[in-house]
Amino acid sequence: MSKLKTHKATAKRMTTTGTGKLKRRKVGLAHLQTKRSSGTQMRNNNGAVSIADSDVKAMKRRLGQ
Repeated sequence: MSKLKTHKATAKRMTTTGTGKLKRRKVGLAHLQTKRSSGTQMRNNNGAVSIADSDVKAMKRRLGQ
């Protein structure tokens, strides 16, 4: 049985926290923020969310974990 290769596109978009959870960046926050209200900008300020529970198994497989 061979080892799983890491899917590099997935690896660039996700990080593993110290507790083993997967974290990703919110989409749509790279540019064009001037038209957004200040409340929306503050709400999106963190920009990081955890992966949905239903996707964790597939994403860990893509990361070779």
